[in-house]
Amino acid sequence: MPPTSRSRARTRARPGDGALLRDEILRAATALLDEAGDESALTLRAVAARVGVTTPSVYLHFADKEALVEAVCLAVWEDLGRRMREVGDSIADPYQSMRRRGAAFVRFGLEHPVQYRLLMMRPRSGSAGGWTAADACLAYVGEAIQPCLDAGVLVGDPTRLTLQMLAALHGLVALYLARPDYPWPDDVETMADEVTRMAGLGSALAGRLRGPGPAPSTSAFAAGFDALADRLRRPEQGEPPAGPAQDAGPTRGDPEGGGSLP
Repeated sequence: MPPTSRSRARTRARPGDGALLRDEILRAATALLDEAGDESALTLRAVAARVGVTTPSVYLHFADKEALVEAVCLAVWEDLGRRMREVGDSIADPYQSMRRRGAAFVRFGLEHPVQYRLLMMRPRSGSAGGWTAADACLAYVGEAIQPCLDAGVLVGDPTRLTLQMLAALHGLVALYLARPDYPWPDDVETMADEVTRMAGLGSALAGRLRGPGPAPSTSAFAAGFDALADRLRRPEQGEPPAGPAQDAGPTRGDPEGGGSLP
């Protein structure tokens, strides 16, 4: 029997070509996702046809459609991790680094709306492989939070704080994607920075109000949060609040950094 046009499209794989075929499959699946705008067109048969191989060849690399979707999302989210590290690692101050990383998260989510919806806006699958891409996403936010914990800017359980920040960032991305008709500002970058800053300031102060303050820190932000939490506790402790002269404006050690929010 003469070879079919599909079999002529590809030669027999040589040893070591499996990784190359896997990359081709991932590129084809990404293209199908982008073209369709959702996962409806992403079937193993459609991917096989796009690459020019048989469907069983795709099964050699991905057990099912769920595993393929997971791999596509993970490939994208590895790039998210690189971007967040790039914008954050160049900044010494952990709080400012966290702000930059948060803005990068929002920007990346809006640049990859299809993958973001698949990864973060549908129920977790019950497949054995699990949603490692979604777990990686949580880990990237945790990387942004940890330096603030180490410096004493944030106080509390790392997982809880990471989830709080992710909730703020994801909420903004999800709203942008679901309700583009809202009166959003033209400057998405500034909006993302403001949301990250609001979540960071709230977490920093809430952690101190929930319990005793952290160990002494050399961070000016941490010292400011300690002072602010102490002033807010005074009414609860039966002490009179600080007078107008004392609280007329931010002091140099406050989180406001001498007159402007961090």
